[in-house]
Amino acid sequence: MSFQLYPAIDLKDGQCVRLLRGEMDQATQYNPDPGNQAAQFKAAGFQNLHVVDLNGAFEGESANSSAVRAILAATDVPVQLGGGIRTRAHIDAWLEAGISRVILGTAALRNPELVKDAARALPGQIVVGIDAKDGMVAVEGWAETSDMSAIELAKAFEGCGVAALIVTDIARDGMKTGVNVAFTGALADAVSIPVIASGGVASVQDIHDLRAHAGQRPIAGSILGRALYDGDLQANEALKAAS
Repeated sequence: MSFQLYPAIDLKDGQCVRLLRGEMDQATQYNPDPGNQAAQFKAAGFQNLHVVDLNGAFEGESANSSAVRAILAATDVPVQLGGGIRTRAHIDAWLEAGISRVILGTAALRNPELVKDAARALPGQIVVGIDAKDGMVAVEGWAETSDMSAIELAKAFEGCGVAALIVTDIARDGMKTGVNVAFTGALADAVSIPVIASGGVASVQDIHDLRAHAGQRPIAGSILGRALYDGDLQANEALKAAS
C-alpha cells in the first residue's frame, strides 16, 4: 500500500487559513484565493487535496461552498471534504458537485447509522474523521470532548465500507511539534480501515516516522498543513519521503 499525502486547505470566511489546536481565533491567513492554493499544490506534484470548511464544522452546515467549488474548478486531483456535512442530502450534493470523498466527523459520533448507511451505499467515498483530545473524541469543531475513546469509535465502523479514518491529535494540530506516531499507530493496529495521520507534522522526518511504524498494519498517509505553508517542509522532499 502506497503512503498518500494530503495537503490541507482549511477554509475560514472564504480564505485559506491554518488554526492552532483548532481555535478559530488563532487563524493565520495564507491565501485569500483557495482555488489558487489548490492549483499550487497540484503544480507541486500532490495527487490529493484535503479540504476542511472550518465555519461549517462549527455551524453544522456548509459555509464555504463557493470556495470549495473554486477549488474543484481549479484542479482535477481528487478532493476530500469535511466540515459541517451532517446529512445524507449534504453528502450526495457534494459528491455530485465533484468531491471525491466526504469526511464525516461530528456525524460519526452523533449519528453513526448515517455514516454506516452512506458508506455501504457509496463504497470508497466516505471517510470518518476522528479528532481526539487525550485519546477521547472531540466534536462540533472540537468545541466538545465526548466520553468515547478514539479507538472505540474507530472500531464501530469496521466492515461497513468506510474508505479511511483521518485521525487528528488536537493538541498537536497546527503546532509543528511532530506527529503523534504512537497514537496513530495504535489506531491503525486496532482496525482494518486505512488510517491517515493528521496534526503536528513538522518536517520530512514525520513522514519517515509514520512510514516506519512497525505495527500490525501500516499507517496509510498523512495530512500536511502549517509546516508546508511555512516552508519547514518542502513539497518535493515530502513526496520523495512518501514514495
